[in-house]
Amino acid sequence: MKRAIPGILLILFMTVISFGCQVMMEEAGAKQGTAYYVATNGNDKNQGTKQKPFRTLKKAASMAKAGATIYVRGGTYKEKLIVRHSGTKKAPVIFQAYGKEKPVISGASLKGNQADGGLVTIDQKNYITLKGLTVGHLKTNKEDLTPVGIFIKGSGKGVKLLNNRVYDIQTTHKNGNAHGIAVYGTKAPAAIEDIEIKGNTVEKLKLGFSEALVLNGNVKKFRVTHNTVRHTDNIGIDLIGFENVAPSKKYDQVRNGVVSRNKVYEITSVGNPAYGKDISAGGIYVDGGKDIVIDHNITHHNDLGIEVTSEHKGKMADRIRIEHNQVYLNRYTGISIGGYDKKRGGTTNTTISHNILYKNDTAGLEGGQLLMQYQAVNNRITNNIMTASTSHYLVVNLYGVNQKNTFQKNVYDDRKGAKASQWVWRGKWIEGYKTYLSKSGQDKGAAHLNPQFVSEKKYDFRLKKSSPAKKIIGS
Repeated sequence: MKRAIPGILLILFMTVISFGCQVMMEEAGAKQGTAYYVATNGNDKNQGTKQKPFRTLKKAASMAKAGATIYVRGGTYKEKLIVRHSGTKKAPVIFQAYGKEKPVISGASLKGNQADGGLVTIDQKNYITLKGLTVGHLKTNKEDLTPVGIFIKGSGKGVKLLNNRVYDIQTTHKNGNAHGIAVYGTKAPAAIEDIEIKGNTVEKLKLGFSEALVLNGNVKKFRVTHNTVRHTDNIGIDLIGFENVAPSKKYDQVRNGVVSRNKVYEITSVGNPAYGKDISAGGIYVDGGKDIVIDHNITHHNDLGIEVTSEHKGKMADRIRIEHNQVYLNRYTGISIGGYDKKRGGTTNTTISHNILYKNDTAGLEGGQLLMQYQAVNNRITNNIMTASTSHYLVVNLYGVNQKNTFQKNVYDDRKGAKASQWVWRGKWIEGYKTYLSKSGQDKGAAHLNPQFVSEKKYDFRLKKSSPAKKIIGS
């Protein structure tokens, strides 16, 4: 039987409990659901309400603890946003545009060394969401500075970048580096994980040796989906390992993620001061990553459509699935696996399946639709449709070390006819589809035919009901 607490003792008891809860809440941060506002006509001495907003992102970030949402009103904020506090899984910290307004975080007035690092930085933080923000105008001409639009680094969980625009991030130095969105897992064993990058537009960047949207080092369990990456002078989306970004080699590799339903186009290194006239920028590039799915992306008018390898000798991109992508009108090749020279690593245990590779090799560099460079080993290429460009090259397999690769049930399309088709198989040039089948001993169930796309002019690569390719590739 419970013993009753005398009235005065009950009052004292409840007072202590209430005070304790208040202290705990103050230490933990804002209550879940707390909203603050920041506006260009606000004042940091205000309470941060809609009627009396803060003036600076710095003040708003200081208040944005677990459960808080910062609504950023329209206008230009000439400062960096440094996220100060983590959220929790149930009470994330959210920075988002208010309604349909378009706030811009601008680095145009930042000078000298202020151009280094992120205009927005999330360092060692968990459960942060950025939504609907525009980030741009950060430039340098100095070699030792690396401007970044949104920079996530260290370790952490549950970061989301949703429907943001990142543009006009530039390095003009010939040995420079810049990024639009960069995720660097610099700790170990703790990773950056459970990250979502969705619906963002990343464009109009001058990147030097670097990339528009990059994940590097100890990063795992990620989703990069529904983004548009365009009009940049180096790699579009990059997934990197083996660059000593993480302090432990065991964890220094992007892994266990999905790159899906992105649109990547007009990516070229031509004119980039770091590359000159080289045609070498991939739309989507796996450089040493593993256990990654690349599916249902559209990548066109780039130097390379999709590239999978490792730039580090003795290292491999491993267990990559490249499926159901539309890869067309890229300058050098559609899909490339294997290192770009003998000093690099390669590609292994990778599946290339059910992709449309349409008239790539537009620059006539004999990269064909599928390019197999150095150390492409134990990969499976099946159920793809490859339509040749005017170069007539379909598969270009450059090296004898490329062994244990399996081709099966691919559809090859050269409107000049099967005899005009060009191939390179393990370093030897082959002319004609039947000769390719004979010399390679590959592609059981394959066919050379017109796949009958719904509309090539509109790049609608669905197959007509009458298409004979349907029986070859299946679903």
